This record gives sequence, C-alpha cells and structure tokens, in this order.
Amino acid sequence: MLAAVPDARHFTEELNLLKDRLIHMGGLAQARVADGLNALVDADKHKVQKLINGDDVLNKLQLEIDDRCFKLLALNQPVATDLRLIVSAIKISADLERVGDLAVNIAEATVPYLGYQPVKALIDLPRMGEIAQQMLASALTAFLTNNAEAAKSVLAADDRLDALKDQVFRELLTYMLGNAETIAPAVELILISRHLERIGDHATNIAEDVIFITEARDVRHSRRK
Repeated sequence: MLAAVPDARHFTEELNLLKDRLIHMGGLAQARVADGLNALVDADKHKVQKLINGDDVLNKLQLEIDDRCFKLLALNQPVATDLRLIVSAIKISADLERVGDLAVNIAEATVPYLGYQPVKALIDLPRMGEIAQQMLASALTAFLTNNAEAAKSVLAADDRLDALKDQVFRELLTYMLGNAETIAPAVELILISRHLERIGDHATNIAEDVIFITEARDVRHSRRK
C-alpha cells in the first residue's frame, strides 16, 4: 500500500497555527514579566502572590506546542526552512516557558524585599525590565515576520542589558559596604537583576533561532563571550 501523501495546504495551515500559538505564548510570557516588575515597583503583595500562583498556563502551552511539533515532524517529514522552523519552535517554547519561570523568580525575590526598607529608588531595575521586554517583543516579531535583521538587533541589545546588570551590582555593592542593614534587601535586588538579564538571554536565544530559520546559520557560539 502506498503511503499517504501529506496535504501541502493542511501542512501550511498547521505551521501557521504553530506560529500563532508561539506568539500567544510569547505574549503571556511578556505579560508575566511586566506583572513581576509592576508588583516590585508598586510594592503590591497581592500582585506578587497572583504571579507566583499562575505559572500553569505557560507550562501547558509548552506541552501543546511540543506535541504539535512532534506530530508535524512525524506526519509530514519536512525539509529545509520548514524543518528548521519546527525544530526551532520546540526550542522557542522552552525559552518562553523559562521566561515565565524567571518572572516567578522575580516575584519570589520581591516577597522578602518588601519586608525591608528600600535600599534606593528603583530606577535601573525597571529600565532593565523595559530592555528585556523589548528584546523579547522584538525577537517574537522577528520570528513572526521571518526578519533576520530584526533578530540581529536583539543580539546587540543583549550587551546593553548585561552592562546595566553590572552597573546595578556595583551600585548595590556600594550600599552594602556602607551600611550592613542594606545587605539583605540589596541581595534580593541583585537576584532580580540577574533574573532580568536571563530573560534577555532567552530573548537572544529566540533571535538566534530566527537567524537559523531564515538564513540556515547557527550563530549561537559565534558571538558568545
């Protein structure tokens, strides 16, 4: 018996649905990062707890997207760009799920921080959050539009985010050395800065996947320090 020939139109529709689900997942991940930062800046314990308790949606989406990818691979035997897209989709869903986890980490660090007197005005951390969220949004847009040049701009932004994280650490270290009472809350802020930097790393991963999909080039290790 001859094997059934995959329906090209149905395959294209499934690929488009896969991309839609990834973009939806990305939007939820972005929203969680924003909620975590807002909870910190507003010192809102209710928002913090809501964020900590709401991680299941992204987990379920990751499983759904992975299942779609495995079925597309098994039933259609894709090649070239389509194959790179499906393989990258599995990686991107993992990055987005991790972004959600990092948003929870931010909330969990916020809980003890709110029990202390503020160390300093929260200026740099919200700025880090803005950069990380913009990187994530740009990476997802690049994925949706197959725009390698837009993806490359995300890679450049990662260096700015890293530099800002180092600046935050130096400033907080100065406070810690000058006043022992600031050590505990400053440590929580340092942890939050690291979580934001890691969110930028995951956005960078997505951007690198876009370059892989569109240009068939693996740039993961060519630019890493």
